Amino acid sequence: MNFPVKPTLEEIAVYGGLGFDYLELAMDPPLAHHARVRRQKAALREALDRYGMGLVCHLPTFLSTADLTESLRRVSMEELLASLELAAELGASKAVLHPSYMAGLSTHVPELWREYALEGLERVTAAARGCGVRLCLENLFPKISPLSTPEAFREVFDRFPDLAMTLDLGHAHIGLEGMARILAFIQAFPDRIRHLHVSDNHGKRDEHLPVGQGSLDFTAAAAALRTAGYDGTVTLEIFDPDRSALVRSRERLKGLFP
Repeated sequence: MNFPVKPTLEEIAVYGGLGFDYLELAMDPPLAHHARVRRQKAALREALDRYGMGLVCHLPTFLSTADLTESLRRVSMEELLASLELAAELGASKAVLHPSYMAGLSTHVPELWREYALEGLERVTAAARGCGVRLCLENLFPKISPLSTPEAFREVFDRFPDLAMTLDLGHAHIGLEGMARILAFIQAFPDRIRHLHVSDNHGKRDEHLPVGQGSLDFTAAAAALRTAGYDGTVTLEIFDPDRSALVRSRERLKGLFP
């Protein structure tokens, strides 16, 4: 995944040089906002092709599509849909959707937040269906969103049958019984998980550590994924200034999926 405060073309060169299969394009400002990326569209596609890399898009993270304020919901959805449209134009195989946070006064009116969240999902899933991009909803963790448990995802999947999932192992690991939650997600949705985010942590916060530097049991997670028949994309969401940490994590994961 690119770091959107760095030039996107430079990020592609780094990851391409390290031999990664694809880029997950985080479509966030300042340097990977959809308007800026659109101006670089031809150069970006040429760079990906030069390195033989595929593309997954991560729709903007820091939006408020379930905000209590109608104007903020509206502009957040506009930004989301513009990014999704560009993802389709770039030929992205799938797009990751980060749910809106539940924060502030929303925590006092959870049913209203849920209503707005589902309305937003209705619009973006319809748009993804129309442009041919597979949409993968990402799980968060309890402090910031109810969309953090298998039970919550089951309700959403029942309502949106063509919606897939990005299972973020690091997010699922946060809180009590983190490994049990990871395994429960895998066992519950073997046919809906179409993308993985991988990072390590100690179960208390989203540290984005290299594989093996926290307490997440990757051996158990990999065994469950193999049993489920998972054979999809895996993004290393590791925020370490030493990019060689990504290569070491990649090699550790390869050892778990012989």
